[in-house]
Amino acid sequence: MLWKAILCRSCARRLPREVLWRVALGARHASSSTLGVERIRNIGISAHIDSGKTTLTERVLFYTGRISAMHEVRGKDNVGATMDSMELERQRGITIQSAATYTTWKDTNINIIDTPGHVDFTIEVERALRVLDGAVLVLCAVGGVQSQTLTVNRQMNRYNVPRIAFINKLDRLGANPDRVLQQMRAKLHQNAAMIHVPIGLEAHHKGVVDIVRNRAVYFSGEFGTEVTEGDVPTNLVDLVSKRRKELIEQLAEVDDGLAEIFLSDQEPTVQDIMAAIHRSVVARKFTPVLLGSALKNKGVQLMLDAVLNYLPKPSEVENFAIDNTNGGEQVPLNSARDGSQPCVALSFKLEAGRFGQLTYIRMYQGSLKRGDTLSNTRTGKKVKVSRLVQMHANKMEDISEAHSGDICALFGVECASGDTFVSSDAPQYTMESIHVPDPVISLAIRPEKKTDLDQFSKGIGRFQREDPTFKVTFDPESKEVGSSCSVVLSETLNFFPNSFCRQSCREWVSFIWKYMQRYF
Repeated sequence: MLWKAILCRSCARRLPREVLWRVALGARHASSSTLGVERIRNIGISAHIDSGKTTLTERVLFYTGRISAMHEVRGKDNVGATMDSMELERQRGITIQSAATYTTWKDTNINIIDTPGHVDFTIEVERALRVLDGAVLVLCAVGGVQSQTLTVNRQMNRYNVPRIAFINKLDRLGANPDRVLQQMRAKLHQNAAMIHVPIGLEAHHKGVVDIVRNRAVYFSGEFGTEVTEGDVPTNLVDLVSKRRKELIEQLAEVDDGLAEIFLSDQEPTVQDIMAAIHRSVVARKFTPVLLGSALKNKGVQLMLDAVLNYLPKPSEVENFAIDNTNGGEQVPLNSARDGSQPCVALSFKLEAGRFGQLTYIRMYQGSLKRGDTLSNTRTGKKVKVSRLVQMHANKMEDISEAHSGDICALFGVECASGDTFVSSDAPQYTMESIHVPDPVISLAIRPEKKTDLDQFSKGIGRFQREDPTFKVTFDPESKEVGSSCSVVLSETLNFFPNSFCRQSCREWVSFIWKYMQRYF
């Protein structure tokens, strides 16, 4: 059987049979093109540096059966996390480029983009959030709201991305989720409330209490796969009652349906509260706060349930395109997955792969099949889709078609980041462009030899297509190329080793010079 074969490759670790069964069947269900739009979620995981984004994503892939073994960021086995596919990422233990994957949880397909946390790579977060329907904002229970948390929150607001919050690392010394909640309200200006209460903190963290269902949830076993429920511990009954009342009051302020129940002095049911949270999250009026510890395998399954219950489906998000043939009028896009509408897709990331340029696209309308012809509305060129794939980190899985709401990739398509593709016979629609921050680094570069000029020009062009922050100018006086970007990776500097700055006199100044002779 397939699950026995996977067991032999799982680093000598014996996994529960139900996890192995999901590994065997997960890819087939996740790649199915027959899913309805209500069974699709497009989410991103974003946070400040070292808040646990990649570790959380690794747990998500494991519990959903996408991978058979968990690996740590800069772990002792020298394997590294699945989403950190670059060698430089594994060496330094950080995420440099956003990575896409997809998985299945409770018959719902979840497209996930794991984003970097360093400010140097903020453009990766920017273009990922541009194409997502929802996001998980990860916060450290010790560090709380930090500098890049503010930036990520601002980017989510720019693209109107609904979010849920996950306070991670409750097992760490000094963990204080209450302080983090107050920082979210004060610094991020979020109408936030906890839907979990921790059962123990630091070394005593065992699980959480689900306030909505009023049930204690414990996570046990070597991999945290044994999830058990029970009554609320007696020492937490009063705290849970207080937090539940606070949750209902804050929801009643932003949701009319729950406000009517609250004002009539009725006790809302579990379905009433969950529906109110979903409506408020989609309207971006409320942020539910979940608790857990990804490293200790606690709370991740409840976070996945919250993604399904509270974050929006593609049909619940309004997406608009600009009709270039009708004076730039905004046109709403139809998210139906029946293929009745013309195809509209946005390229949000380019990557130089082994088989040529890899173009990541988000499908906003219609369907796309292998062999179809698309039109680039910026250049007017028509391209044929020769290969269509879905990405799992740096691995590719061929698919025959993609529908509205899917995130996939194309091969052999000449374009730039931010280009819009439509069906060849469709109106010339253009999607809203990605916000590109101003460059902060400038360099003057030129090839060491004139014979390298062709390779130099190709390299410049490739960087310019892949990175929208990379700007190129030419100085006719010095015959040098000036490049500006928000971040220069080590690969870029290795490609252009001879970089220097131009110096010139700005103005004439007068000064007094006095010669003094010294005797020794």
